[in-house]
Amino acid sequence: MLQDLKAAGFYEVPGGKGSHRKLVHRSYRGAVTLSGGLGDDAKPYQEKQVRRVIEGIAHEAE
Repeated sequence: MLQDLKAAGFYEVPGGKGSHRKLVHRSYRGAVTLSGGLGDDAKPYQEKQVRRVIEGIAHEAE
């Protein structure tokens, strides 16, 4: 998921607590927070959120 977000133009910013990562995009209001360390399995709700966010960004670019 992290690679998918970065490929869509998201970049990591400071502010995540513990093993959480906070990513922002110039066209997305707010931030996407991923929990867990690198290589950890993603939670289903996170996969759904990331998929929805990336689709939204792609739709706006059209």
